[in-house]
Amino acid sequence: MWRDHLTEIIVFAVLFVGVSVLGFVAAKWRRPTDMEHLDEWGLGGRNFGSWITWFLVGGDLYTAYTFVAVPALVFGAGAMGFFAVPYTVIIYPLFFLVLVRLWSVSHRHGMVTPADFVRARFGSPTLALLVAITGIVATMPYIALQLVGIEAVLKTMGVTGESTLARHAPIIIAFAILAAYTYQSGLRAPALIAFVKDTLIYIVILVAVFWLPSQLGGWGAIFGAAQAKYEASPAPGDGLLLNANNQLQYITLAFGSALALFLYPHSVTGVLASRNRDVIKRNMSALPAYSLLLGLLAMLGFAAIAAGVKPLPGANPGSVDTNTIVPVLFDKQFPDWFAGVAFAAIGIGALVPAAIMSIAAANLFTRNIYKEYLNREASPAQEAKVSKVASLVVKVGALLCIVLLDPQFSIDLQLIGGVIILQTLPSVALGLFTRWFHKGALITGWVAGMGLGMWMLYQIANPATGRMHFAGSAFPLEKFGFDTKATIYVGFVAVLVNIIFAVLATLVLRAGKVTDGPDATEHDDYFVDEDSPRRGIDSEGEPVAVA
Repeated sequence: MWRDHLTEIIVFAVLFVGVSVLGFVAAKWRRPTDMEHLDEWGLGGRNFGSWITWFLVGGDLYTAYTFVAVPALVFGAGAMGFFAVPYTVIIYPLFFLVLVRLWSVSHRHGMVTPADFVRARFGSPTLALLVAITGIVATMPYIALQLVGIEAVLKTMGVTGESTLARHAPIIIAFAILAAYTYQSGLRAPALIAFVKDTLIYIVILVAVFWLPSQLGGWGAIFGAAQAKYEASPAPGDGLLLNANNQLQYITLAFGSALALFLYPHSVTGVLASRNRDVIKRNMSALPAYSLLLGLLAMLGFAAIAAGVKPLPGANPGSVDTNTIVPVLFDKQFPDWFAGVAFAAIGIGALVPAAIMSIAAANLFTRNIYKEYLNREASPAQEAKVSKVASLVVKVGALLCIVLLDPQFSIDLQLIGGVIILQTLPSVALGLFTRWFHKGALITGWVAGMGLGMWMLYQIANPATGRMHFAGSAFPLEKFGFDTKATIYVGFVAVLVNIIFAVLATLVLRAGKVTDGPDATEHDDYFVDEDSPRRGIDSEGEPVAVA
């Protein structure tokens, strides 16, 4: 009953309302010259310094879903759940190499989305459209997962009901507030709220890793309890250490997830809002502090085992909601007021990335679908208006994913989203370093990688949840004819095939002297800084001067 959690609810509500007010105030923060422009509404004026960018990008990459799902995976499977730690270590050198170049060329040409870059680099509206649609489709379930985090907290506090409407009413209200201040304040809202969100999360995690061992007999006892649980588990992959069946999955999932993360539109949006290249470089060297936090966060999965935590019932009869592991742990092991702070950290942790993701998806629609195909003469004010409306539509779509779909399927959809977004790697990431690929070959590679990825995902079943298709991203190698029980990350295989097809098709098209698209960028565009003059691109993909 919610009355048993009254203190937690009050603390949660006060902090949630407080950051919502910050979201509306953000419209006046840093004195925007004109909010009716994508540079201001969608990228915060492209003027965020080191501290703002650090909190914004960190708040963007480490979400409410991370807070509940990583410890839940460790709780259920053990060492496999730690894949998120090495992939966040791998990602920052990649960020450093790739996104600094993307920032420069985007600054020079006024680009807002990765599809803008692809349009200019390869002179192909079709390829840019594929990149834009891929980004939007991959981002939708990611936004929905932020709602999964909020829902887990509300369920733990007893703020739920039997009917579908009663169960989801608090989330609908929370996202209505999010939609309102995002519409008004744009990227400035999550940038300002990220300060509060990250501060709360750091406090909660640091307190937890010192407090919980003192209550549960120390880390030795916690690891001992976890080892006993995994030894009794019938699942072959569970354990404190990896085994022969999941090592390849662990490696490819960590590496593939790292490659996918900087391709997501919301990651690009946070970086393009930076003031200059030095801001990005400083952030890439400081953001690994979040990896330390993530490692400590994952340990809460072991602590939950030692504390005897049982996940709350799921939406379907006989099922359990593993996403409630961490909220229940805090509810049982901490005073009500601190549990309320922890719940607020998770709830606010959903608002920051959800806002950035919806803005990034809306910018893709506006720049690369609306302006390219519906209104080529759209003014900056029209672009901003369309993007605001599109961000609302994206949020509604994410909300419908939670209301209409099983929450576990929403989680699997996010894993599928990683496979999908990886198919933009050759055109976006490799395109920043070479113009060798033919535009037709990149489209061929995208089709091959996406087709294979969808086929592999369709083959993955999970009898425990009753789904025989699209039930995760771990593909059994025995389906490829190998005599092994090992699995591999679908996205890693799919993007490898994508690249192979792109290379082979480029050789064929070049040999056939098939016309390629014009490159509207120049070598120096990838190294310019904030004081560099702007250059535009006309409707035919050709560079033009901008006053």
